[in-house]
Amino acid sequence: MVKVGDKIPGGTLSEFIAVETEGCALGPNTFQVEDLVKGKKIVIFGLPGAFTPTCSAQHVPGYLKHYADFKAKGVDEIWCVSVNDPFVMGAWAKEQGTEGKIRMFGDGSATWAKALGLELDLTARNFGVRMQRCALIVDDGVVKLVNVEGPGKFEVSNAETLLAAV
Repeated sequence: MVKVGDKIPGGTLSEFIAVETEGCALGPNTFQVEDLVKGKKIVIFGLPGAFTPTCSAQHVPGYLKHYADFKAKGVDEIWCVSVNDPFVMGAWAKEQGTEGKIRMFGDGSATWAKALGLELDLTARNFGVRMQRCALIVDDGVVKLVNVEGPGKFEVSNAETLLAAV
C-alpha cells in the first residue's frame, strides 16, 4: 500500500467534462495522474462507489462544505476517485453539484486503486473490485498523508479530518 513519503503511482483516470474548454472535449477525458499532480497540493478521497449511501450523504457533501477552507489552506484541487466509469462519475457530479470544486475521477477497471494498494475486493457481494474508503494528501507528487478506513467505518477519510491535517 502507498505510504507517506512515496511518489504517488502513475496511472490514468477519467473525468466527464460537461462544458468543453481548451484541451478538454465534451464527454469523457483521460488524464495521467503524474501530469495532474505536478506542482500542486491535492486532497484525494477514494470511495467504494458513486451514488452509494455514505458516499452520497456524507463523503462528497463534507468536501463540498469545506471547499473554501481547503482552498484557504493552500489546497489546489480536491479529487474524488471511485471505481466507476466517467459517465457515472459525471452524472454523480451533476447530482452532487461538484462542478468547479471537486474533480470526480473514474478508475473504471480499478487499475489506479490497485497501483495504490487500496483496492477492495467485493466480488463476493457482487460489486467487483472497488477502492477502499480512504483519503490522501499529495504535494507535488509526494504522498504526505494516507488515511484508510476500517470496514464499514467513516472516521478518518472525512473532510474535517483532512482539513485538520493539511
